[in-house]
Amino acid sequence: MNRLYITLLCGVLGCSPAFAADAALRHAQALLDRVPLVDGHNDLPWTIREDAGHPMDVDHYDLRQRTPHETDLARLKQGKLSAQFWSVYVPGELKSGWAVEQLEQIDLARRMIAKYPESLVLATRSSDIAKAKREGKIASFIGMEGGHVIENSLGALRAYYDLGARYMTLTHNSTLDWVDAAMGERKHGGLTRFGQEVVREMNRLGMLVDLSHVSTEVMLQALDTSEAPVIFSHSSARALDDHPRNVPDEVLKRLPANGGVVMVTFVPAFVSPQVAAWGKGLGDAAAAAGARPDSPEFKAVREAYIAKAGPQPKATLAMVADHIEHVARVAGKDHVGIAGDYYGSINPEGLEDVSTYPALFAELIRRGWSDKDLAKLAGGNLVRAFAGAEQVAARLQKERKPSLARAESPAPQSP
Repeated sequence: MNRLYITLLCGVLGCSPAFAADAALRHAQALLDRVPLVDGHNDLPWTIREDAGHPMDVDHYDLRQRTPHETDLARLKQGKLSAQFWSVYVPGELKSGWAVEQLEQIDLARRMIAKYPESLVLATRSSDIAKAKREGKIASFIGMEGGHVIENSLGALRAYYDLGARYMTLTHNSTLDWVDAAMGERKHGGLTRFGQEVVREMNRLGMLVDLSHVSTEVMLQALDTSEAPVIFSHSSARALDDHPRNVPDEVLKRLPANGGVVMVTFVPAFVSPQVAAWGKGLGDAAAAAGARPDSPEFKAVREAYIAKAGPQPKATLAMVADHIEHVARVAGKDHVGIAGDYYGSINPEGLEDVSTYPALFAELIRRGWSDKDLAKLAGGNLVRAFAGAEQVAARLQKERKPSLARAESPAPQSP
């Protein structure tokens, strides 16, 4: 039932706008009952790790009950989710201890998945998504958010793959020895030779190369290097919100040749230029006061900023739909997906938690999207890209052995 059909039906029956909205929502729910819905990024493992009263306690953070944040089993079911990439994030700012904390996060995510066998199942292959859908479960993948955790070791990269990691964001907000971050210093002009080798080794393993968080130069160079489809596990369109975490049109235009997918995120600062500007102002105020976001002083800086600039503006579901449509126009409807990036924060109006995915699809139905294109957006595009990466890996594993490359020595520091 598309927008034209709903309009004609209402014209005949004299139905209200509310009825039309409900018809679109019912259509979206029925569609997502049939086709897999895949989300590229959810930070629930980090939320559990940082729980104030019971840090890292998977048993205490009970997903069978309504949780204080956006994600639990009942709302996942209401949202019609079929597959989730659970982020195993480790802060790059730590500067040391990354590997141990990454292992802890993978362990936490795997224990979380194992705790709910009636609803979640550990997944490592693209084909696991359809299988989980048939069984009424959520295929649960592990995604590493930041290449700092390999500590310049391709052996570590291979070990993480063996533990179940199926994508790696090349970096987070910190520029590394081999890759520039979108929010970090531009040291390398993109990827170093070792950074290119990381991409090639990920291709050989069948690990998805995730280009969220990297500089534009890295995006373009990774597309030059990768033999497999890449993903952006949680990014939106820079043309609509000029945030460095978003994907510029010059990159979107190259995705068809690569086969990759931009999984559009819901993070307010990445979908609303007004929210982004407000956040930049707060960041500048905090920097001027020397207050880190995790410091006790930050609360006072934030309160003073709100008193001066007003409360944070609101992002909306319609804005997220605008980003989806922009990516679809520039890259094509074969190259767009979904990524809520729920992490216990403020979310767009209408997309407050994981139960709300059908509302987003209902909005696109009202905008005239066909079921065929909605199925691609929901999960078809990601499954295709993931399967393509697996096919490339099967070929490359016959052609070359595991890489023994080492990171280049960092440039000497000036006295």
